[in-house]
Amino acid sequence: MSGITFRKSVTLLLLMLFAGCETDFDTTAPWKDITVVYGLISQNDTTHYIKVNKAFLGEDNALTYAVIADSSSYGSDIEVTLTEKGDNGSIRTFICDTTTIYNKEAGVFYYPEQVVYKTDFIVPANLGTQNYIYSIEVRNKKTGKIITAQTPLVKDFAIESPRPGQQLIDFISENNQKIKWISAKDGKRYNVAIRFWFEEVFNLYDTTSRYIDWDLSSLKSGSLSGGESLEILYPPLSFYTICHSLIPYTDNRENEVTSRLVDKVDFRFMVAGDELNTYMEVNEPSGGIVQEKPDYTNITNGIGLFSCRFTKVASIPVGTRTEEKLIAEDIKFVNKIGNK
Repeated sequence: MSGITFRKSVTLLLLMLFAGCETDFDTTAPWKDITVVYGLISQNDTTHYIKVNKAFLGEDNALTYAVIADSSSYGSDIEVTLTEKGDNGSIRTFICDTTTIYNKEAGVFYYPEQVVYKTDFIVPANLGTQNYIYSIEVRNKKTGKIITAQTPLVKDFAIESPRPGQQLIDFISENNQKIKWISAKDGKRYNVAIRFWFEEVFNLYDTTSRYIDWDLSSLKSGSLSGGESLEILYPPLSFYTICHSLIPYTDNRENEVTSRLVDKVDFRFMVAGDELNTYMEVNEPSGGIVQEKPDYTNITNGIGLFSCRFTKVASIPVGTRTEEKLIAEDIKFVNKIGNK
């Protein structure tokens, strides 16, 4: 995953670990090293990050140890390796470097610095005709312990609506509109969102690009084979309610905005692989009486998650009829030069 999306992805993936931490442990039990691994592989990324921590016991409250980096970080005591194997017989091996990120959000474990393991590579261009399996191996240099897992990749897929090459899009219909696509091989869960890009002019001269996200529904395919027709509906006129809610700043920055200009919308399809989907299902809120959730892991000789994801985007310029309605909404949109 890319450096920009790393913080959000790790926050999502570690929800179960953080929320499920108990403060009371049996400190008289035999000590056991438990390796916790989280990683997502995507062909969208050229830099791939793996999160590896250790579970621990101590004589004090567990939360006291959680804020101490040495208590849960292996540092350079482990070697993390990714291996790519194609069904055409190709093999590539990538050694992950130890690195530190500095933007981890506050939580149970130490922050803002955090040690992670990263490597750089580009997924082969023939992914559409070849299958690749990615394996991770974590080797403890001190104990010799080996932790492993593997995942395929979510393949590319076709978007049917909005139409490929569509010139403009307007949110003016009173009827629900369809978003249609063909499911991807090895893709299970599809989170769909509309991202609206616009420009903001500050103090008449400074222009910056900004976006808001309109999160739509989530849909799951019936199988991992691909080729299944999927669709969701969205109400176009709700676009303006979303804009009213998310665009104006709630602080003094709004007074500094001179005007806003429409740009484009991205229809974003964020696809989760099978193991990631199962992990998310296990950790979804329970509506029943029984609140106890089973632990889920696909890590051999450890716990955690190693899976795949893929994001596909269809970008379409915003039409003048939507621009006119936004201007009438009185949130500082004005006519963009060149629009007719």
